Amino acid sequence: MNTKFMFIESMEILSTIPQYYTLLAAFVILWLIWFISKRYYSSNRRIPTEDEIEKKLAEWKPEPLVKNPEINHPSLKPRCVTSRAGKRIVISGRDCLNLGTHNYLGLTENDKIEKSAIAAVRKYGVGSCGPRGFYGTVDVHLELEQCLANYIDTEDAVVYSYGFSTIASAIAAYCKRKDLVFVDEKINFAIQKGLDASKANIHYFKHNDVNDLCNLLRKQAELNEQNPKKAAKTKQFLIVEGIYMNTGNICPLPELVALCRKYKLRIFIDETISFGTLGKHGKGVTEHFNIPKHEIDMIMGSLDWALGSIGGFCVGTSFIIEHQRLSSLGYCFSASLPPLLTSAAITSLDIMKNNPEIFKSLKDNCVAINNGLQNIHCLECTSFTESPVKHVYLKNKMDRTTEEKLLSKISDMCIENDLAVITPVYLETEKNLPRPSLRLCISTLLNQSDIDFALNVLKKCAEEVLST
Repeated sequence: MNTKFMFIESMEILSTIPQYYTLLAAFVILWLIWFISKRYYSSNRRIPTEDEIEKKLAEWKPEPLVKNPEINHPSLKPRCVTSRAGKRIVISGRDCLNLGTHNYLGLTENDKIEKSAIAAVRKYGVGSCGPRGFYGTVDVHLELEQCLANYIDTEDAVVYSYGFSTIASAIAAYCKRKDLVFVDEKINFAIQKGLDASKANIHYFKHNDVNDLCNLLRKQAELNEQNPKKAAKTKQFLIVEGIYMNTGNICPLPELVALCRKYKLRIFIDETISFGTLGKHGKGVTEHFNIPKHEIDMIMGSLDWALGSIGGFCVGTSFIIEHQRLSSLGYCFSASLPPLLTSAAITSLDIMKNNPEIFKSLKDNCVAINNGLQNIHCLECTSFTESPVKHVYLKNKMDRTTEEKLLSKISDMCIENDLAVITPVYLETEKNLPRPSLRLCISTLLNQSDIDFALNVLKKCAEEVLST
């Protein structure tokens, strides 16, 4: 009786204990058993001899990082540059007219910029050795940010140390998981990496096709009406380029702004190419189309191309820009832009401000090159007439591998004839891989004889390669 009574009493006591306590106790017991058995196994594990280790190492054959690499891949046989990348460039010993680098305004050889950079080195040294928030901010950084904001007519600006990380970091600072981002299918690689980091929901529309974008926005608006609570918590963005790096085409900004206003999208523009090249004063695609700055939420860009320096920037309203100083990884954790390059960028902006005729000169050269390319019947160029970046394609479309080989041969032959042009290389992981092309970069340094020489050499080399 006593035993039966004690059993019943124990069951009554256990019934009063919450179930999760029982589960927790069982988990602790199982963990102790696992921990003790692991310790016992580790202490009794036999240590292999040196001969056994050597034998294992001899048998080990690591997998190659790249399977079956191409013997003639450009990365395995890089061309060597042994001069400044100015109007002319020495490639593998050949002095060539340079249409391969993005020196649109010809500022890399400017004496005033060189003296400014030398003075900065003597005052600040060659680097800041720290991020902006950790003793990496130098007075010239603040001066450059103020100069950029004033030049582009915006409230504020923030400067990064690298153009690529500017675009990727700025996008990820605002676009988050579950947000909706509408982007052109031909966006550059920096934007792609920013979208990957954001983990947002991406909707691609056909290149420069406003009607396709409008259809996507209309469908999304219908979905939002069906679930208004979810729609109220979801931010929507539109990200485009002023001039597209992968095509040389200009974005139809007025139509895009109208759609953003209608469907309540925030619009970000990457003006890496268009800043310093478009507009009467080189202020970019907004000046070209006469779009008020308050219509654009944020403008991103690089200091690497037109300004002849290194780094990147974002401009916009103060509350948009300030957010990046604590939330943009490229700003918070990268060493700040070296003062010598910051001073060079400030001087470049000063030259652009005081010499607006250079934008007219660049425009004239872009138009002249564009018109001349139309006379090379085996090639075609569909880039924007005033774009300093021209993508030249084979007139007769072929499979990708064949086009790459033929264009590479044309590029090699051009260099042999003292003209530097390149075939852009893309990662196979890029979305909507661009068609193979020759990329020409136009600058203000070219005169009419240079343009005639470049067009004649390109025509001669293309016809010779394609006729064999």
